[in-house]
Amino acid sequence: MGPEPWMRGYLADLDPVIAAVLYSFQQVREDVERWTAGLTEAQVWHQQGEVAPAGFQLRHMAGSMDRLITYALGEALTAAQLAALKTESARGDVSLAELQDLMEASIQRAEAAVRVCEPSRFGELRELGRKRIPTTLAGLLIHTAEHTQRHLGLLIAAVKVARGGG
Repeated sequence: MGPEPWMRGYLADLDPVIAAVLYSFQQVREDVERWTAGLTEAQVWHQQGEVAPAGFQLRHMAGSMDRLITYALGEALTAAQLAALKTESARGDVSLAELQDLMEASIQRAEAAVRVCEPSRFGELRELGRKRIPTTLAGLLIHTAEHTQRHLGLLIAAVKVARGGG
Protein backbone atom coordinates (compact mmCIF):
# COMPACT_ATOMS: atom_id res chain seq x y z
CA MET A 1 0.00 0.00 0.00
CA GLY A 2 1.42 3.36 -1.06
CA PRO A 3 1.07 6.79 0.48
CA GLU A 4 -2.36 8.12 1.32
CA PRO A 5 -4.01 10.44 -1.22
CA TRP A 6 -3.14 13.65 0.63
CA MET A 7 0.55 12.67 0.52
CA ARG A 8 0.57 12.14 -3.26
CA GLY A 9 0.19 15.84 -4.11
CA TYR A 10 -1.78 15.28 -7.30
CA LEU A 11 -4.25 18.08 -6.46
CA ALA A 12 -1.62 20.75 -5.72
CA ASP A 13 -3.14 23.05 -8.37
CA LEU A 14 -6.43 23.32 -6.45
CA ASP A 15 -7.40 25.51 -3.53
CA PRO A 16 -6.07 23.80 -0.37
CA VAL A 17 -9.53 23.38 1.19
CA ILE A 18 -10.97 21.87 -1.99
CA ALA A 19 -7.93 19.61 -2.35
CA ALA A 20 -8.20 18.44 1.27
CA VAL A 21 -11.87 17.52 0.84
CA LEU A 22 -11.13 15.69 -2.42
CA TYR A 23 -8.20 13.83 -0.85
CA SER A 24 -10.54 12.73 1.92
CA PHE A 25 -13.08 11.42 -0.59
CA GLN A 26 -10.35 9.51 -2.43
CA GLN A 27 -9.17 7.99 0.85
CA VAL A 28 -12.73 6.83 1.53
CA ARG A 29 -12.97 5.34 -1.97
CA GLU A 30 -9.73 3.39 -1.56
CA ASP A 31 -10.46 2.21 1.97
CA VAL A 32 -14.00 1.10 1.12
CA GLU A 33 -12.57 -0.97 -1.74
CA ARG A 34 -9.81 -2.40 0.46
CA TRP A 35 -11.91 -3.23 3.50
CA THR A 36 -14.98 -4.60 1.73
CA ALA A 37 -13.04 -6.81 -0.70
CA GLY A 38 -14.05 -10.41 -0.25
CA LEU A 39 -16.83 -9.79 2.26
CA THR A 40 -19.65 -12.29 2.09
CA GLU A 41 -23.22 -11.02 2.07
CA ALA A 42 -23.61 -12.44 5.59
CA GLN A 43 -20.57 -10.47 6.75
CA VAL A 44 -21.90 -7.27 5.16
CA TRP A 45 -24.95 -7.42 7.42
CA HIS A 46 -23.34 -9.13 10.44
CA GLN A 47 -24.05 -7.32 13.69
CA GLN A 48 -22.48 -8.04 17.03
CA GLY A 49 -23.49 -6.06 20.08
CA GLU A 50 -23.76 -2.37 19.38
CA VAL A 51 -21.48 -2.43 16.34
CA ALA A 52 -23.67 -1.50 13.37
CA PRO A 53 -23.08 -3.71 10.33
CA ALA A 54 -20.79 -2.75 7.48
CA GLY A 55 -23.83 -2.59 5.20
CA PHE A 56 -25.38 0.13 7.33
CA GLN A 57 -22.14 2.10 7.39
CA LEU A 58 -21.85 1.99 3.59
CA ARG A 59 -25.45 3.00 3.11
CA HIS A 60 -25.18 5.79 5.67
CA MET A 61 -21.90 7.12 4.24
CA ALA A 62 -23.36 7.27 0.75
CA GLY A 63 -26.63 8.82 1.91
CA SER A 64 -25.18 11.38 4.30
CA MET A 65 -22.55 12.41 1.76
CA ASP A 66 -25.29 12.95 -0.81
CA ARG A 67 -27.45 14.93 1.62
CA LEU A 68 -24.61 17.11 2.91
CA ILE A 69 -23.47 17.95 -0.61
CA THR A 70 -27.05 18.86 -1.51
CA TYR A 71 -27.09 21.33 1.39
CA ALA A 72 -23.64 22.63 0.35
CA LEU A 73 -25.09 23.37 -3.08
CA GLY A 74 -27.78 25.43 -1.34
CA GLU A 75 -30.52 23.01 -2.33
CA ALA A 76 -33.28 21.23 -0.44
CA LEU A 77 -33.41 17.45 -0.21
CA THR A 78 -35.48 15.72 -2.86
CA ALA A 79 -38.30 13.29 -2.16
CA ALA A 80 -35.97 10.47 -3.26
CA GLN A 81 -33.31 11.55 -0.76
CA LEU A 82 -35.87 11.73 2.04
CA ALA A 83 -37.20 8.29 1.13
CA ALA A 84 -33.65 6.88 1.08
CA LEU A 85 -33.01 8.36 4.52
CA LYS A 86 -36.00 6.49 5.93
CA THR A 87 -34.64 3.15 4.69
CA GLU A 88 -31.00 3.77 5.61
CA SER A 89 -31.05 1.50 8.63
CA ALA A 90 -32.82 -1.39 6.84
CA ARG A 91 -30.78 -4.55 7.06
CA GLY A 92 -29.88 -7.02 4.35
CA ASP A 93 -32.04 -5.68 1.54
CA VAL A 94 -29.16 -4.69 -0.75
CA SER A 95 -26.04 -6.54 -1.84
CA LEU A 96 -22.46 -5.53 -1.25
CA ALA A 97 -22.07 -4.74 -4.96
CA GLU A 98 -25.12 -2.44 -4.81
CA LEU A 99 -23.76 -0.72 -1.71
CA GLN A 100 -20.36 -0.25 -3.33
CA ASP A 101 -22.02 1.22 -6.42
CA LEU A 102 -24.12 3.53 -4.24
CA MET A 103 -21.02 4.67 -2.39
CA GLU A 104 -19.09 5.31 -5.61
CA ALA A 105 -21.97 7.29 -7.10
CA SER A 106 -22.13 9.47 -3.98
CA ILE A 107 -18.38 10.05 -4.03
CA GLN A 108 -18.46 11.00 -7.71
CA ARG A 109 -21.35 13.42 -7.20
CA ALA A 110 -19.62 14.97 -4.21
CA GLU A 111 -16.30 15.29 -6.04
CA ALA A 112 -17.98 17.00 -8.99
CA ALA A 113 -19.75 19.45 -6.67
CA VAL A 114 -16.60 20.24 -4.71
CA ARG A 115 -14.53 20.81 -7.85
CA VAL A 116 -16.82 23.64 -9.01
CA CYS A 117 -16.91 25.43 -5.65
CA GLU A 118 -15.40 28.88 -5.71
CA PRO A 119 -13.18 29.50 -2.67
CA SER A 120 -14.42 33.11 -2.60
CA ARG A 121 -17.85 31.68 -1.69
CA PHE A 122 -16.71 29.49 1.25
CA GLY A 123 -18.20 31.93 3.77
CA GLU A 124 -21.64 31.95 2.15
CA LEU A 125 -24.52 30.98 4.40
CA ARG A 126 -26.01 27.52 4.01
CA GLU A 127 -28.73 25.79 6.02
CA LEU A 128 -28.61 22.24 7.29
CA GLY A 129 -31.61 19.99 7.69
CA ARG A 130 -35.22 20.57 8.54
CA LYS A 131 -34.20 22.82 11.42
CA ARG A 132 -32.28 24.97 8.93
CA ILE A 133 -29.20 25.11 11.13
CA PRO A 134 -26.99 27.94 9.86
CA THR A 135 -23.56 27.02 8.54
CA THR A 136 -21.36 27.94 5.59
CA LEU A 137 -20.35 26.34 2.33
CA ALA A 138 -16.88 25.61 3.74
CA GLY A 139 -18.41 24.22 6.92
CA LEU A 140 -20.53 21.76 4.95
CA LEU A 141 -17.66 20.68 2.69
CA ILE A 142 -15.39 20.03 5.64
CA HIS A 143 -18.14 18.32 7.61
CA THR A 144 -18.92 16.07 4.64
CA ALA A 145 -15.30 14.94 4.60
CA GLU A 146 -14.96 14.43 8.35
CA HIS A 147 -18.36 12.78 8.80
CA THR A 148 -17.63 10.33 6.00
CA GLN A 149 -14.21 9.57 7.51
CA ARG A 150 -15.81 8.96 10.91
CA HIS A 151 -18.15 6.38 9.42
CA LEU A 152 -15.30 4.88 7.42
CA GLY A 153 -13.64 4.09 10.74
CA LEU A 154 -16.87 2.51 11.95
CA LEU A 155 -17.05 0.53 8.69
CA ILE A 156 -13.55 -0.82 9.25
CA ALA A 157 -14.44 -1.81 12.81
CA ALA A 158 -17.63 -3.53 11.60
CA VAL A 159 -15.69 -5.44 8.95
CA LYS A 160 -13.14 -6.60 11.53
CA VAL A 161 -15.94 -7.80 13.81
CA ALA A 162 -17.72 -9.55 10.94
CA ARG A 163 -14.51 -11.31 9.95
CA GLY A 164 -14.01 -12.47 13.51
CA GLY A 165 -11.09 -10.23 14.30
CA GLY A 166 -12.80 -7.74 16.58
